[in-house]
Amino acid sequence: MPRYALEIDYDGGPFQGWQRQAEGQPSVQATVETALSRLEPGPHTIAAAGRTDAGVHATGQVATVDLGREWDPFRLSEALNWHMKPAPVAVLTAARVDDDFHARFSARERRYLFRMVARRAPVTHDRGRVWQVLGRPDLEAMRAGAAYLVGHHDFTTFRSSICQAKSPVKTLDCIEISEHPYAGGIEVRFALRARSFLHNQVRSIVGTLERVGAGSWAPEDVKTALEARNRAACGPVCPPQGLYLTGVGYPVDPFGRDG
Repeated sequence: MPRYALEIDYDGGPFQGWQRQAEGQPSVQATVETALSRLEPGPHTIAAAGRTDAGVHATGQVATVDLGREWDPFRLSEALNWHMKPAPVAVLTAARVDDDFHARFSARERRYLFRMVARRAPVTHDRGRVWQVLGRPDLEAMRAGAAYLVGHHDFTTFRSSICQAKSPVKTLDCIEISEHPYAGGIEVRFALRARSFLHNQVRSIVGTLERVGAGSWAPEDVKTALEARNRAACGPVCPPQGLYLTGVGYPVDPFGRDG
């Protein structure tokens, strides 16, 4: 059975997350699998690089699927997009891959972006796609706090109580915090990169750093929370609507964009 990789873009707002849910609960996975069943009748199961939570978006999710016949990758992506209308899910590109390629297990890096908007007036155009705060945060303080989290650590403090990962120890390769113009205020973007993340790790980190930016925590308090290895030491978990899975890295790009 030929295997294909799909690069998928979606608005997570209408869905209960990536993973297939009980009947009647919308998910991104079920949306794509239903479209596949219209191309090739029968059940289909796709595997994703990351199982995003309810309300979380993606601009670079990757999934793999085995199909019963050979498809031209462009025609496959076009057909899937047709059958997924009007759901806010799109296949950006498709590629034929080797049988040993797996969207999740072959991944060497995952990249997330969190968007925070600081302004007094309610957000309109980006409603449901950013986390709005009222006060302008101190970016330098947040960067100082974030520096304590980069590297190889036990992230128990920043891990959901229902996380199923075997170990809380992860290596966080990078946290970049940048400011961008936004009508009536500013947008703050948190870009995080690691081989893999714990459940709710990104939202726990951003929620904690927001407290630093607001002046409620000192940057050093992030180090204290990390070293506590206690979920109760974490700051508030920020809402999901500002979070985006923006890309997945592999030893060789399945879509042929390396170099």
